[in-house]
Amino acid sequence: MGKPSSVADGVVVVVLVAAMVSTLSSWCCVAAEMAGGGERRQEAERHPVILIPGSGGSQLEARLTEEYSPSSLVCRVWPVVRGQGGWFRLWFDPSVVVAPLTNCFAERMELSYDAAADDYRNAAGVKTRVSGFGSTSTLRYLDPNLKLLTGYMNVLASTLEKKAGYEEGFDLFGAPYDFRYGLAGPGHPSRVGSAYLERLRKLVESACAANDGKPAILLAHSLGGLYALQMLARSPASWRAAHVKRLVTLSTPWGGSVQEMLTFASGNTLGVPFVDAALIRDEQRTSESNLWLLPVPRVFGNTTLVVSSHHNRSYSAKNMTQFLRDIGFPEGVEPYRARIRPLVEVLPEPGVPVTCLVGTGVDTVESLVYGDEGFEAGPEKIVYGDGDGTVNLASLVGPIKAWSDSPAQVVEVVELPKVSHAGILKDKSALNQILRVLDAINLNATSPRPPSIHRLSQDSIDY
Repeated sequence: MGKPSSVADGVVVVVLVAAMVSTLSSWCCVAAEMAGGGERRQEAERHPVILIPGSGGSQLEARLTEEYSPSSLVCRVWPVVRGQGGWFRLWFDPSVVVAPLTNCFAERMELSYDAAADDYRNAAGVKTRVSGFGSTSTLRYLDPNLKLLTGYMNVLASTLEKKAGYEEGFDLFGAPYDFRYGLAGPGHPSRVGSAYLERLRKLVESACAANDGKPAILLAHSLGGLYALQMLARSPASWRAAHVKRLVTLSTPWGGSVQEMLTFASGNTLGVPFVDAALIRDEQRTSESNLWLLPVPRVFGNTTLVVSSHHNRSYSAKNMTQFLRDIGFPEGVEPYRARIRPLVEVLPEPGVPVTCLVGTGVDTVESLVYGDEGFEAGPEKIVYGDGDGTVNLASLVGPIKAWSDSPAQVVEVVELPKVSHAGILKDKSALNQILRVLDAINLNATSPRPPSIHRLSQDSIDY
């Protein structure tokens, strides 16, 4: 419930490679060859692929300690059945749609900003962990017991296996993460987010080592693309050249999304039935990554995004701190000003070729109008524009403008008409584009190098 920009069109999940040290990966590789796997590897000659999920695309588990102070008797006893060590499913769990349990879910998902430490942490008494790092198994479905309702990356992963010959744990990996957390600008700690970048980096190294040193292809959805970009930008050029062949992003919000302002002002149920937006709004506001996904000035400039008659004020990406105060979330002002704004001021170059697949032509929140009753009553009017239903087009194609003055940075943006933010993970045209990129790399295509920056539409591409 806490991650609107990746799951508005459906629940989102993705997986990344298992973090194994290079020596262990090499040993496993030798063992596979001794068992007959070496012949298959020589025939394949594929670059390993690492799937990086978007916001809401990873499974989270929780454990409650004595410090936990439940808000009700229901929260004290729920869930009744817990696993070994007291761990239970936190996200995604269908109990979130039951009103009394929605409160329990929200208070356990909340983060708090520790001003003294200048960092985010879990709610008191709540321990969390991410399931299945290194495998795509937890990215395929958010809840394996509800496959029909919680499918996320299964179609994508299955397509890579059936049509491109990839094999789970051999040259196909997944890297889930705690999507509530984010990163911060220079000089500010981000314990959880930074630990994930290091874990991802080691996973990339392991995947390369296990595949004869071939650099990996990072395939990232939504927020996962921002994490992948930061990992690359914070790594030495020599490391990037040796370990990453290409970054392929699906629906990444390079400049944030106007829909996030709706989430902060009124709450967002993400289409989940029977859930009261007001019950989960406070939890959504505490998410560090949600602050990261607010519209950024370098993309949206002075354009009016929200109007409030009650406050007699309009808001753009440039007066976001005033917006946070007026919606009744003053505690978000300092983290946004000090940690997030410096992080998003510039879109750093990844230093590897990039392909951005983006959906277009889907109604996407472009501006919000609130009446005299204020933000609590919800918007009186929503104006829609172009995008993928979650992220605005200007944000989706952000790299074209951001990297246009860098001839060394190769970026390809492919627009997919009528493909939604979550639909891009299973849309046939999007899957064909992914296969095109993988085939060009794995078959060592000798076609002329494309221009540094170019933008294509789906209609202009032959298969």
